[in-house]
Amino acid sequence: MGDAGDSLEAKIESLLNVEKQMRQVGDVAGTRKAATDILQLCFEAGAWQTLNEQILLISKRRGQLKQAVQSMVQLAMQYIDQTPDIDTKIELIKTLNSVSAGKIYVEIERARLIKKLAKIKEEQGLIAEAADLMQEVAVETFGAMAKTEKIAFILEQVRLCLDRQDYVRAQILSRKISPRVFEADPSKEKKKAKESESIVEEAPADIPSLLELKRIYYQLMIRYYSHNNDYLEICRCYKSIYEIPSVKEDPAQWIPVLRKICWYLVLSPHDPMQSSLLNSTLEDKNLSEIPHFRLLLKQLVTMEVIQWTVLWGTFENEFENEKDMLGGSLGEKAAEDLRLRVIEHNILVISKYYSRITLKRLADLLCLTVQEAEKHLSDMVVSKALVAKIDRPVGVICFQAAKDSNDILNLWSSNLEKLLDLVEKSCHQIHKETMVHKAALSLKS
Repeated sequence: MGDAGDSLEAKIESLLNVEKQMRQVGDVAGTRKAATDILQLCFEAGAWQTLNEQILLISKRRGQLKQAVQSMVQLAMQYIDQTPDIDTKIELIKTLNSVSAGKIYVEIERARLIKKLAKIKEEQGLIAEAADLMQEVAVETFGAMAKTEKIAFILEQVRLCLDRQDYVRAQILSRKISPRVFEADPSKEKKKAKESESIVEEAPADIPSLLELKRIYYQLMIRYYSHNNDYLEICRCYKSIYEIPSVKEDPAQWIPVLRKICWYLVLSPHDPMQSSLLNSTLEDKNLSEIPHFRLLLKQLVTMEVIQWTVLWGTFENEFENEKDMLGGSLGEKAAEDLRLRVIEHNILVISKYYSRITLKRLADLLCLTVQEAEKHLSDMVVSKALVAKIDRPVGVICFQAAKDSNDILNLWSSNLEKLLDLVEKSCHQIHKETMVHKAALSLKS
């Protein structure tokens, strides 16, 4: 064994001399070959410690050519998966990472190395460490990296931040991806790449397609918005997943997604965006496949009071079944929020039909106590969902907006104008009639 070790050292020594001569005369191919031959020797001999030492030594030699360093890093990366144990693997990754740090010509390799190391850390249960490692790299600045690989890397950064519940950083990182990037036509992209001079590397085989990345992106955004119970944004994310061709073509995939769209639409507070999404979803022909949900959405659009007990009796089973569907259950707060949305809908309906109503009658229509009805109405007034005033001593609610003095004056002015206009028209008609009669009399005489 000693002889083998000596012969390995002797071979490395002679190749190091060759590398030095080639480097000094600026022979790129020769320097690159000598450097990679040394690595190959160490790998074949299973001398992992020597391999790490040689990578560091060769990369730090005076005036080392960047092509030689690049070739060494690329070759050594192929050895990572063939290491005998996890410690050797981590050691080799760390060596290559330190060699490629700060060198633009191996920035893509460094990003891939860090991704591998983060994966190992995650498997060891060190989520925070993995997330910190991934955040060291800003792949959006890498010109030569394939677009899909960049997106996949950023999505991995977002996922690790969500796993460690760092929602602020997850949001910052997610903003590096514009949703418009998923709408690009891949065939046009390739043509553009050929025309331009800059060389963009091909994405590795394990990187998902653009449409698959779109699904991953929106699934991560659903996780982010679920943290704040931002139902409308969750609904919009599901809507984007629903538009993916592979999902749209397979009923087994789109039915659970459409169910989620309907649920989150119903859970979203009433606003113009929610109203627009609600109407566009109702026009979707696919909704006929799940008629129960068409009925649910129809009730929200119809200006009629919804009986909560009847609604919950009809949809409780569907609500429970959602646990087994894509995306899992709707969250603990969802049932409570659903009841709140029904109350808000009912108050808006009542405000359309009544200008004044007693608090007791409102409470009866909403199937609530007087105190609960007053609280919900007050919350809606505060959030500017509707205009109302409560006369508490009398117990009367007025849904008409109070007009300011300018509005009242404008109304009076408008009414006066109309009155004067009518007087003028009447005078004109009387004058006309008089003239006609005078003419008729003069003819008779």
